[in-house]
Amino acid sequence: MLYDLVKPVLFSLDAETAHDEVSGLMSLLAALPGAALLLSALTGPEPKGLEKTVFGVRFPNPLGLAAGFDKDGRLIPVLPALGFGFLEIGSVTLEPQPGNPKPRMFRLPESRAVINRMGFNSEGARAVARRLADAPKSAVPLGINLGLNKGVEAAQAPSRYARTFRILAAHGDYFVVNVSSPNTPGLRDLQKVEDLAAVLGAVQDANAARKPVLLKLAPDLADRDFAAAVETAEKLAQGLVVSNTTVSRDGVDAKWRDEAGGLSGAPLKARANELTRKARSMTKLPIIGVGGIENGDDAKERLASGADLVQIYTGLVYGGPACVKKLLRELAA
Repeated sequence: MLYDLVKPVLFSLDAETAHDEVSGLMSLLAALPGAALLLSALTGPEPKGLEKTVFGVRFPNPLGLAAGFDKDGRLIPVLPALGFGFLEIGSVTLEPQPGNPKPRMFRLPESRAVINRMGFNSEGARAVARRLADAPKSAVPLGINLGLNKGVEAAQAPSRYARTFRILAAHGDYFVVNVSSPNTPGLRDLQKVEDLAAVLGAVQDANAARKPVLLKLAPDLADRDFAAAVETAEKLAQGLVVSNTTVSRDGVDAKWRDEAGGLSGAPLKARANELTRKARSMTKLPIIGVGGIENGDDAKERLASGADLVQIYTGLVYGGPACVKKLLRELAA
């Protein structure tokens, strides 16, 4: 009810400003003793009996927050209070970078979607590692999504990903290699088998503690390329994230056709379900399903399609903080 009152004000702001306002408020709450308990009480009870163990990590429930919401790990103390069973921060790049010029995030309320071309804005791996080292351990499993700085040549990508991983390795319960964002020029080319194998191999060579390393794939890959990427992941990764945002504009108004960036939200749901089923038919690797999940039925469908865990982000924008536990109650029922 509170979000219903605040939502028109937030939606009167541009999308990134609204996100920054919400993140700033949550960052203040994260520093206040007892704030997480109060937020948990305000968002209602969380159902029991949804625990899962995936790639050796125990999750209190299968619903996580997707990468992109908390890029630099500022909100880890407070986000679990919303009911999330795990968090994924990032994408984190090796060196700090501002990302693409603004405006770079757009709501499509008529489609319950978002277009973003953030471009991996990041404080950099060292700053994020210092913050995580100084903060209490996350109350739920923590994933760290690894990105690549703009302008890095393909030949340098494996060593860059490996260095980013080394800096953050002690702080994550699992890691995601992101070679599928549409907003860094040339990044998606790293999904080609030879380049992909080099990147994953370099990260695994740096992975002394054998943390789970997952690969995040684009929904726009041709069937043959998707199958090849899954086959490569089977050899060099411990799981998949399906899928990233799409450059397709199917399911949205024509006025958005030329707006650059990745599309997320409801229009991505059918494709993400299709790719989850396809991936499950090819591999026994654990799958995190993401894209277009807003409610319990969406989550059930993605799990039935073969996902072991699911994530939301755009659904949180439209549904507000109470949607997390609402989704979990629907899933439990």
